[in-house]
Amino acid sequence: MKPVISYLRVSTDRQGKSGLGLEAQRQAIARFVKAEGFEIVGEFVEVETGKGSDALAKRPQLAAALSAAKRNDCAVIVSKLDRLARDVSFISGLMAKRIPFIVSELGAGIDPFMLHIYAAVAEKERALISQRTREALAQAKARGVQLGSPDLAKAQQRSQEVRGAQADARAANIVPIIRDIQASGVSSLRGIATALNNRGLATPRGGPWGPVQVSAILSRAS
Repeated sequence: MKPVISYLRVSTDRQGKSGLGLEAQRQAIARFVKAEGFEIVGEFVEVETGKGSDALAKRPQLAAALSAAKRNDCAVIVSKLDRLARDVSFISGLMAKRIPFIVSELGAGIDPFMLHIYAAVAEKERALISQRTREALAQAKARGVQLGSPDLAKAQQRSQEVRGAQADARAANIVPIIRDIQASGVSSLRGIATALNNRGLATPRGGPWGPVQVSAILSRAS
C-alpha cells in the first residue's frame, strides 16, 4: 500500500473542541485511502485559519505534515483544497516546490492546472461573499438596525439580521452557479448538488451539498 500523511484543519477553537469538522474530514480521507489503496502513516491536526500566503509560519502542524511527507517520500492528503489553504498563491507555491499533496474530494489524478483553477475560484468566491456580506450589513444598518446595541433583545435581533444578511450573500453568490449548472441540462436537485460538490464548493455550513441544501438556496433567492 502507498503511504500518505493525513492533514486535518478547522478554523476555530470551537470547531476544534467539538471535533465535528475534524471527524468529517477524517472520515472523508479514510474512505478515499481505502478505495485508492493508500495507507495513512501519520496524522496532523491544526486549529488555525487558512487565510494568507504565510500559512506555514502560522500553522506548525502543516509544516510538520510536509516534513513527515518528505521523510516518508509520500504525499500529504487533505479532504478539501481549502483545508490545505485558502490562498491561491500559497497553493501555487507548494506546487512550484513540487511538494505532493492529494485532495480526496478531487481524486488522486487531478491535473495540477485544474488545482490552480479550483484554488482561484474558491478564493474569488470568498472575496465575493465577504463583499456582499458587507453590503448587506450596510443596508441593514441604513434600515435602522442597531448593530452595536448592548440590549439583549436588540442584540438577538442584530444577530438574526447578520445571519440573514450572510445567508442572502451566500445565496446571491451560489445561485448564478446553480443556474449555470441548470443551463447545462442538469435539472434535479440531486444532480445540482452533485455538480456543486464536484466543483469543490461547500454549503454555508461547510458541508457537502444535498437536495435539501440546494432547495433552501433556491428558495431564499426566489
